[in-house]
Amino acid sequence: MHQAEFRRVRYLLSVGDLSHLPPDHGAEVAFAGRSNAGKSSAINALCGRRGIAFVSRTPGRTQLINFFQLSAGRCLVDLPGYGYASAPAALRARWEALIGAYLRERHALRGLILVMDARHPLAPLDRRMLDWFAGTRRPVHALLSKADKLSRQAAQRQRIETQEALSRLYPSASVQLFSSAASIGLQEAREVLAKMLEMGEGGESSMPDALPERVESDRQPSPAARKRNPRLKGIKPGVKPQL
Repeated sequence: MHQAEFRRVRYLLSVGDLSHLPPDHGAEVAFAGRSNAGKSSAINALCGRRGIAFVSRTPGRTQLINFFQLSAGRCLVDLPGYGYASAPAALRARWEALIGAYLRERHALRGLILVMDARHPLAPLDRRMLDWFAGTRRPVHALLSKADKLSRQAAQRQRIETQEALSRLYPSASVQLFSSAASIGLQEAREVLAKMLEMGEGGESSMPDALPERVESDRQPSPAARKRNPRLKGIKPGVKPQL
C-alpha cells in the first residue's frame, strides 16, 4: 500500500532562506535527526529510490532544506542534520533560526519523522528538537534507525524504553524500529507517512495544487554526484551546521 506513490518521488528544490520556500499549501512531512543518524538513507529506503536524497560519508555536508515531491501537493522534507560541531557559531545560529522557524511556522507541515540511532536515542539535541516542535501539537514518529546493529532482544528493549521516555517528553509520539540497510520497518513507516500526508487507500491525491517544478538551487551534492550530472558542476560542497 502506498509504495508505488513513494517510488514516484522526485527532487523538487533546496532552500537556504525562508523567503525561498515553496508555496505554503498542501502537506509536508519533515525528517530530522543527527548528522549520522541515517536520515537521508531512510528517505531513500522508504521511497525505494537509491540516491534520491543525498547521502554523504562525511557528516555535515548538506546545509539546505531539501524538498522531495511525492505527488501534487505532497512532499517529504529533509532538514539539515544537527550535531556537527565544526561549523562556525554564526552559521549554527543562522541554521538554528531557519529550521526553528520552519518547524514552528510552516502551515503545510503535517508531522515530523525523528530519525535516531537505535543505539543512542534521545540525545540532548533530539530532545531539543522535540521541544521546538512541541508547540505545533503535530504528530511525531520516531524511527530507531540502524536497528540491525542490535540483537532482536536489545532492539525491542530499546524501542520500549524509548517509547516510555517519549511519553513524558512528547506524549503523542510513536516509535518503531527501522533499518534502511536491512529493510526493517519500511512498510510501517510508509503507513505512518501516508496517514500524516492524508493519502487515500490507493495513494491517490486529494490535493489539486501541485508545487512548482524543480528549480536550480545551491544544493550541496558530492563530487561524485557533480561528475555524474553535468548540471551540478560548479556547485561547491558546504558544511552542515550544528543546531
